[in-house]
Amino acid sequence: MKLAFSTLGVPGLPVPEVLALAAEHGYHGVELRAHPKEPVHPGLGAAERADVAAAFRAAGTEIVGLASDTRVAAPGDDAPVLDELGALLGLAHDLGAPFLRVFPGAAPGQSRDEADAVAARRLGTAAEQASALDVRILLETHDSHPTGADVIRVLGPVGHRQVGAVWDVMHTWLGGEQPSESYAALSPFLGYVRVKDIASADDTAPLPLGAGVLPLTECVDVLSRQGWEGWLCWEYERRPAESSPSLAELLDAGRDHLGRLLSDAA
Repeated sequence: MKLAFSTLGVPGLPVPEVLALAAEHGYHGVELRAHPKEPVHPGLGAAERADVAAAFRAAGTEIVGLASDTRVAAPGDDAPVLDELGALLGLAHDLGAPFLRVFPGAAPGQSRDEADAVAARRLGTAAEQASALDVRILLETHDSHPTGADVIRVLGPVGHRQVGAVWDVMHTWLGGEQPSESYAALSPFLGYVRVKDIASADDTAPLPLGAGVLPLTECVDVLSRQGWEGWLCWEYERRPAESSPSLAELLDAGRDHLGRLLSDAA
C-alpha cells in the first residue's frame, strides 16, 4: 500500500509547499482539495493546470485524487450538480488525477429511496464523461451514507466501472460497521481508503494516528489479507479554534504509525 495525505489538513497551502511536505516526510501521494478557496479549483486556466501537473511530475509525487464538496444525493435539479461534476472531471483529467471524490449529501427529511435514486441517476449520467476523461468518480462513505452498505445501494444500480467508492474509516465505524464488513461491501468499487483518528464517537476532533479509537489496525489487516495495494490517505483536518498540532508537525509520526501497521500486517 502507498501512503498519502490530504490537503484538507493544510488549507490554502500553495502547491510547491504541499510538494515540499510530501518529499520531506516521505509520502508518495497527495489528495488535493478542489475548492475556490484552494490553489487548485475548476477556475484555473489551461496554463495553470499544466503548471500544477508539471510540478507533481517533477517532484515524483502522485496526485491521488481531487476531493470535492459535490453532494450527489442532494435534492434539487440535476443540471447544476452535473455541471459541477463536469467541471471537476475536466480539472482532474488536466492534472492527471485518477479519482474525483464526491459526497452523498442527502438532506434531512429526504427519504432513503429518493436519495439513493437521485445519487445513482446523477452518477450514472456523469459516468460517460468520466470514462471519456479516464477519471473515476468515487462516492465517499460520509454524511447520509456513512457505511459501505449505504454506499453500495447507490453504486450497485449505477453499475459503471468509472464510479466507485472512497472508504472513510471514521464514518463506517461511526455507522456501526466492522472493517471486514466495510471491505466486503466496498471492495468491488474501492478507489482508495481515507484514514484518521478520533477520541470517541462523541468527540470527533482529529487526533494523531494511533492516538484514538478508530480500528486502523483492523482496517490495514483486512486490506493486507486481501492483497489490496491502493492508497491509504491520511486526512487530519484540524479545526481553526483548536490548539492541537498541525498536520506538518505530525506527518513523520503518521507515516511511521502507518508503516508499522503495514509491517505488522505483512
